[in-house]
Amino acid sequence: MKRAALALLSGALFGAGLHISGMTDTARVRGFLDFAGQWDPTLVFVMGGAILPMLLAWRFTHGRKPLTGGTFPKQPDPDMSRSLIFGSVLFGVGWGLVGLCPGPALASLTYGGWQGAAFLFAMLAGMWAVPPLRRALDSRAARA
Repeated sequence: MKRAALALLSGALFGAGLHISGMTDTARVRGFLDFAGQWDPTLVFVMGGAILPMLLAWRFTHGRKPLTGGTFPKQPDPDMSRSLIFGSVLFGVGWGLVGLCPGPALASLTYGGWQGAAFLFAMLAGMWAVPPLRRALDSRAARA
């Protein structure tokens, strides 16, 4: 129960942070990605505000246990793979076209109307379609 309450509190804090920082405002996100036009640099501070605490968390959690039990996730592999690059490009294209990524897309369900729901549906459909598509592409590449 303690773990579920902590997860709910963390999720609510994350959602509130997304809203307060403007990450759920698609116009602001597109403005951040528009380097050639009216560039809005405010989201740089949002990213810095997320990256710096995570850097500290990776640094100081080594060898420790979470308060609610279990273990901390392992630090991601720093190697660049084809899947990482391709996935990053797709993520960036989707973010640039729509102005939402997964966290803000979920947060936008509370006020985004049908457009937020349509984006979330399309995002979930894409996540569902990738594993079989990847298996097919990998088997095709192995045969070639």
